[in-house]
Amino acid sequence: MHYNFRLFWRTFYRSFFASKNTPARLTRKRITFLALFYLIWIPGSLIHWFCFWLDDILFPAHKTQPIEKPLFILGNLRSGSTFLHRLLSRDSETFTSLTTWDIYLTPSVTQKKLTQFVSRLDKKLSGHLHRLLYAFDRATLGKIKIHPISFFQPEEDENIHLHIWDGYFVTFLFPFMDEFPDYQHFDEVLSPEQKRRIMLFYRSMLQRHMYATGKKYFVAKNPAFSPKIETLMEFFPDARIIYLVRNPLDMLPSTVSWINYARRQFTDPKETWLYIDEILEMTQHWYRHPLKYLDSHPSPRNLILNYDDLIQRPEAVLRAFYEQFGYPDKPGLDEIVDEAVKETLTFKSDHAYSYEEMGFTREQIVELYADIFERFGFDTREDELPGVKIKSTHIPATD
Repeated sequence: MHYNFRLFWRTFYRSFFASKNTPARLTRKRITFLALFYLIWIPGSLIHWFCFWLDDILFPAHKTQPIEKPLFILGNLRSGSTFLHRLLSRDSETFTSLTTWDIYLTPSVTQKKLTQFVSRLDKKLSGHLHRLLYAFDRATLGKIKIHPISFFQPEEDENIHLHIWDGYFVTFLFPFMDEFPDYQHFDEVLSPEQKRRIMLFYRSMLQRHMYATGKKYFVAKNPAFSPKIETLMEFFPDARIIYLVRNPLDMLPSTVSWINYARRQFTDPKETWLYIDEILEMTQHWYRHPLKYLDSHPSPRNLILNYDDLIQRPEAVLRAFYEQFGYPDKPGLDEIVDEAVKETLTFKSDHAYSYEEMGFTREQIVELYADIFERFGFDTREDELPGVKIKSTHIPATD
C-alpha cells in the first residue's frame, strides 16, 4: 500500500512555514490544532500500519474477501446522502458500513478483532466501558453541528484515505489547494497509476471490514466519489449506484456553508465565506460527470434518485431499489424508516445563511445549473423573496 509522503511533508511545511495569507494562517487556534494533530496522528498512523502488516500475517484471507453488490450513494454534498445512508444502516441484517470508529481507530482486521473481544468481555462485566465510551462520544463528536456525528454511526468513508494521505478530505484539515491533486475531477485528471493506488487501498479497507464483521453487503455514502464514478465501477464491477440529485438552489448555499464550517473547525480564516470558485466548479462537475456516465451506461444496477422523492416517500423508494438491486426483502422496513426520520428531526444544526451573504443571486444559480433545472424540472422559485435566511434544522439539511 502506498503512502503519499511527499504530500504529507508539503502540508506539514506549508502549515508552519508558508501559511501566511492563507485560510490556514498560524493563529493560536491553528497552532493548537496542529500540535494536537501531529502528536496524535503520527503515532496513531504507525500503529495502524503495523496492524495492517499484522493483518497479512494473522488474517491473510482478507485479501480474497469478496465484496458482493456493494451500494455506493453518490451526488453532490448536501443532497440527502447522510439521511439515506443512516437509514439503510439501520437495516443491519442486510448492510454494514464504516463507522467513524472503524475509519479512525480500527481500520485493520487486527484492531477490529481486538475491539470485538473487548466488547464481548465488557458486556459480560455490566458494560461499564460501553457507557463510558458513549458518554465521551456525546461530549465530543456529539457537539459538532455539520451533521449528526458519532464514533458509532456510519460515516463517509472517503475519510479512510487519510491513512494514505491521498484524498479530498485531507483538504479539510490542510486547505492548501495548490498542493493537492485535483481530486474533484478524479476520473479525468489523475494519472492511471495514482487512481490505481488510491482505489486498491480503498478496496483493501472494505475487504478488511467485510472479513472482520462477517457481513454480506456494504453500503457507503460518498459524494466525493461522484467525480470518480468511472474508476469506482472499474474496481467494483458488481456495484450498485444511487445518484442523489437535489435542487441547486438548496444544494449550493448549503454546500458553501458546510465546507466553510468543516474547514473552519481546523483553521482560523479572517473571511466568512471562502472557496466559492472551487465549490462552483466542483458542484457543477459533480452533477454533470456522474450523470453523463450513468446516461452512457444504462443498467438496472444504477438509479438516479430525486432528493424530493426520497424525503417525501422514503419507504417506497427503499422497497423499490431493494428489489431492483437484488437485496433481500426486509420486513419491518416501515419501522426502520420511522426511526431514522425521528432521529433526523431531533438534530438541530446551527447553520443560517442566505444567497446574498455568499455573493449569489437566484438568477445566477439558475443560469449556472440551467441543464440540471431543465432535466429534473426543479423549481426556480421566481417569486422567492431576496435575503431570506435558510436555517438547516430539518431533513433537507442532511448530506
